[in-house]
Amino acid sequence: MNKKVMVAMSGGVDSSVAAVLLRDQGYDICGATLKLFSNEDVETNPRTRTCCSLEDVEDARMVCYKLGIEHFVFNFGDSFKEDVMKKFADSYCMGNTPNPCIDCNRYIKFSKLIQRALLMEKDYIATGHYAQIEYDKGSGRYLLKKAVDPLKDQSYVLYVLTQHDLSRTLLPLGGMYKTDVRKIAEERDLVNARKPDSQDICFVRDGDYAGFLESKMGVVSRKGSFVDTKGNVVGQHKGIIHYTVGQRKGLGIALGRPAYVISKNKDSNTVILGDNEDLYSERMTVSDLNMIAMEKLTQPMKALVKTRYSQKETEAVLHPVDENKILVEFAGRQRAITPGQAAVFYDGDVVIGGGTIMQ
Repeated sequence: MNKKVMVAMSGGVDSSVAAVLLRDQGYDICGATLKLFSNEDVETNPRTRTCCSLEDVEDARMVCYKLGIEHFVFNFGDSFKEDVMKKFADSYCMGNTPNPCIDCNRYIKFSKLIQRALLMEKDYIATGHYAQIEYDKGSGRYLLKKAVDPLKDQSYVLYVLTQHDLSRTLLPLGGMYKTDVRKIAEERDLVNARKPDSQDICFVRDGDYAGFLESKMGVVSRKGSFVDTKGNVVGQHKGIIHYTVGQRKGLGIALGRPAYVISKNKDSNTVILGDNEDLYSERMTVSDLNMIAMEKLTQPMKALVKTRYSQKETEAVLHPVDENKILVEFAGRQRAITPGQAAVFYDGDVVIGGGTIMQ
């Protein structure tokens, strides 16, 4: 009997081609689109390239119709509000800069969808992410590896996948280049063959995080003081949710020299400003770990580390602090290490694991 696969259909070209490839390989597939919110609830802009809109649901439905497969829509709105939107708001209020797409992968797009797929007696889920999954007989663990296409690799945002998630997931695009995926979509005359990729956080309009937090999440943005690295007050800010580490533009303050956000202090409601040189760090602490290539880190090891999605990896040594915390010492100083962002550890193309930057 052919293996049954539920393909997560976002309405984009990648997930549509993933479905095409799996069907061609003989899998018994169906499509599933997740309804996470209504556009009115989050004030998304129809001109902004995000995912999860009503238009995306219709595009996914049309692709499934063309492929002759069933299409389901699952409403995970309550879970999305609690596990993604609320966590996003809480993290910003703590002075951090979170990545909600990672929480969406952790709590919704994989965990929830796998649960639903198993209830419907499917063997796997599949997505259009660019990464690779491989079973390592030596360690008895599933490994997450980078995609073949370095420009599209999404292993960074998938570091949160558990062994169970990886064992039940197929990633058909991991060995392909985006240009080839577009070509397949055009050859199959898919409705979304030329659809642009989503770019922004799906529930935030035009990148206005602070506006979303205030208008939709009820966050009260209290004004406070800009201070320099010596603690001197140098101006007034409009609320810590309006700023992120490394920011230079939009500060609304003139010090006679370039000023950058070095850090934020929730307790004193202050934003610390400094020079570009003040942004560089030799180490950071990472918590809320998810290790993939190993159960846990028990001794120091060399690794390559990314602290932002678009950043190149840098050499570092990982030092275990406890079961849920790692100290990362960089070979060279790194700029604008941002609490709340993800740090992902690599051994070549293999994801060792990752976690959330504390400091």
